[in-house]
Amino acid sequence: MRLITWNINSLRLRLPLLTRLSEEYAPDVICLQETKVPDPLYPQEALTALGYPHQLYRGMKSYNGVTILSRIPLEPALSHAPDWCGKMDCRHVAARLHTDSGPVNLHNFYVPAGGDIPDPDENEKFAHKLAFLEEAKEWFTAHPPKRSILVGDLNIAPLEHDVWSHKQLLKIVSHTPIETSGLLDWMHTGFEDAMRTAIPEPEKLYTWWSYRNRDWKKSNRGRRLDHIWATPDILPNMQKITVLSALRDWESPSDHAPVMMDITL
Repeated sequence: MRLITWNINSLRLRLPLLTRLSEEYAPDVICLQETKVPDPLYPQEALTALGYPHQLYRGMKSYNGVTILSRIPLEPALSHAPDWCGKMDCRHVAARLHTDSGPVNLHNFYVPAGGDIPDPDENEKFAHKLAFLEEAKEWFTAHPPKRSILVGDLNIAPLEHDVWSHKQLLKIVSHTPIETSGLLDWMHTGFEDAMRTAIPEPEKLYTWWSYRNRDWKKSNRGRRLDHIWATPDILPNMQKITVLSALRDWESPSDHAPVMMDITL
């Protein structure tokens, strides 16, 4: 199975890029974040025409939104999906994929970015982010994952070599110690870091480069904000993981590069 996770930063705007991505890399499953489309306007027919008849999605106007597109039959994995932080802001969708080796649960998350000030007392967005991490940790502790994959834009670069400068970003939202420890606590509820299993530190590993950098390749001030986690019962089946950084040079790109995992299931 080939799985791609990508913060597309507007599904309707970048549908041509998604089409090209599908044609060039032929993924079986695509998880998208920041789709920014309310459910009544979701382009279901266009995505089915791309070869993905199985779809789960949650969306809202202008913000957030997540979807799972699949060539593999799926069904909703949760009868009662959590309403994270009571905001109903479309940050999580979960599917159960019917693979040859049995069902696999797939979670697709878009974690709050957290604003610019890393102080929950001064910044409500940062407080929301920390509360989201804590709530996710508690939920997965109460529902230990088995045969599960979790992907998405988690908006945190947790490790030293997940950012271009560990020292300079320690006080910058996405790499502060309180965020990184919160994210790792969530992961340790039953997942392992599949990306760092495939590409161990100290190799630098980025998935996001700011639009503010005129030449993103030259400056290479990236961060690993996009993640793939897997439970130990399926992680050994992973073949490889690739950051598709070439898409950052496509016309009108997202600021995130897709991450692709090949796994035998």
